[in-house]
Amino acid sequence: MSYIIYFAITIGILVFIHEFGHFAAAKLCGMRADIFAIGFGKRLFGYNKLTGFTFGELPKDFDGLGNTDYRLSLLPLGGYVKIAGMVDESFDTKFANEVPQPYEFRARPIWQKVIVITAGVIMNLLLAWVIFWGANFFQGKVVLKTTQIAIVEHGTAADSSGFRTGDRIASVNNIKVDNWEDLRERIFIHTLGENLNVRLLRNKEAVDLQIPRKRIPEMEAMGGYLYLAPEGVRTSISEVVTHSPADRAKIKTGDMFLRLNNIPVYYNDQIVKIISTNKGKEIPLQVLRGKDTVNLAITPGSDGKIGTGLKMIFSCPIEYKTYGFFTSINLGYQDIVTMTNLTFNMLGKVFKGQIAFGKAFGGPIKIAQAATSSADAGIGSYLYFLALLSLSLAIINIMPFPVLDGGHLLIIIIEGIIKREIPVKIKVGIQNVGFVILLLLMAFILYNDFLNL
Repeated sequence: MSYIIYFAITIGILVFIHEFGHFAAAKLCGMRADIFAIGFGKRLFGYNKLTGFTFGELPKDFDGLGNTDYRLSLLPLGGYVKIAGMVDESFDTKFANEVPQPYEFRARPIWQKVIVITAGVIMNLLLAWVIFWGANFFQGKVVLKTTQIAIVEHGTAADSSGFRTGDRIASVNNIKVDNWEDLRERIFIHTLGENLNVRLLRNKEAVDLQIPRKRIPEMEAMGGYLYLAPEGVRTSISEVVTHSPADRAKIKTGDMFLRLNNIPVYYNDQIVKIISTNKGKEIPLQVLRGKDTVNLAITPGSDGKIGTGLKMIFSCPIEYKTYGFFTSINLGYQDIVTMTNLTFNMLGKVFKGQIAFGKAFGGPIKIAQAATSSADAGIGSYLYFLALLSLSLAIINIMPFPVLDGGHLLIIIIEGIIKREIPVKIKVGIQNVGFVILLLLMAFILYNDFLNL
């Protein structure tokens, strides 16, 4: 249920921002926007000034007389704004045999058409920019000044890759790394789809690891510590739910986990795994409370939980970077440039066959999983994920493919060059072909989502 809720919230925000861009631009350019829809297909309910709030479909011959019908439709996988006199996802061509009206898209100058078509992409870029700016201005950046691994558990992906507890990583694919953030970006972002050559120091001796890409987990790139944990990482209790197993075991807010079920524990994933696999069983727990080591026993509930909030803490050297208002604006822009370059780099690797298509693209299931995971990590993490998704939506939408904004833009440019409108039948044909291809592509992505569950 949480997947469904976070997916709906995430898609709802992105679709609203994108379609509002088209809607506002059309209105400012004097065009009629007949429909503003979140979702596709059957109208569930909506509002317009003529009929007020109504459920179900409007009459087929309904004429809003320039008033927009704001509606929620059945399939929550996108949305659209139906602009009068434009061939779009609705495939409505009733206007084709009529004289163009001043309020129609087809009657407006080329520059206004370009503004309306690109406004959705611009709004998605602005959303990403604002979030990146906010992250830099309000939060700054926390840099862990270490590249040493805290622990490598037997049988994990890190263990099979050749890492050992205490290894200090010096470089990844011949690029030097000085802190944990550089290390993670080099492993999970900048070398996406590539095998890794990792140089590290082990007991003061240089060791080179050749790691196939398939051994590196995908979800680590979303911010967890499933693959490698930094030196000094520990997990403490951020809150204790009243009458929960943790409360009955006398666990206190601020306690730091040392050992659980006689196993040294360092980070959240370890703790959650041990607790969830010992439902209803009493297990020993050792925590650090202030300067005292306290031994307790706890019995996880039947749901595999103990009723606490967890937070990561670090004892390694930490550098806090803060930025001013205007510097944050520039850094937000640089974040967009960096992520855009990485996106096109990834697309290039997909076409070269270096990254499987199903690994590079995610559908509703992956989005729901990522949205839930980032939301569980906190509002800052969720907003950052939202910014990345908004940027991805902008990049994909501006591509010159039928149905997408980039496809509409290409048609507008061609019409500007040839000085006349392309016949409506041809436009509808292009839209139909593009729509079918897009549906097949979405079905394939959804299929891959199920395979990767």
